[in-house]
Amino acid sequence: MSAVVALIAGGLFGLGLVVSDMIDPARVQAFLNVTGGAWDPTLAFVMAGALVPMLLAWRRAKAPAKPALGGTYPAPVGAIDRKLIVGALLFGVGWGLVGLCPGPALAAILVGGQSVWIFVAAMFAGFAIAGLMKRP
Repeated sequence: MSAVVALIAGGLFGLGLVVSDMIDPARVQAFLNVTGGAWDPTLAFVMAGALVPMLLAWRRAKAPAKPALGGTYPAPVGAIDRKLIVGALLFGVGWGLVGLCPGPALAAILVGGQSVWIFVAAMFAGFAIAGLMKRP
């Protein structure tokens, strides 16, 4: 049951990315270009459209003792460390250079052309390398 809910939620998320045009690397790069004179504020409205309702929901709702679909809530990961900072920096640089991050890249895989496929292949190669680096 939780796999079906995850599939529906992922599909809805992907659809939202497509409708809001967050899968267009040029639009994302124009949003990140705050000093170059070609700033595109469109994605700020997309983010606000997601963050404002969630902020209101979080303030109103109390977390239930157990997740609705079973299991347990994940434990807090811990403090900010070097690996988190390096990962965040790599993510931000990649997002700024290419205009894609994992969610929009997967949503654009069928319509984004060869550059999206190259990005996704590189992303999965990075996942594999990171997994190898974690091994003792």
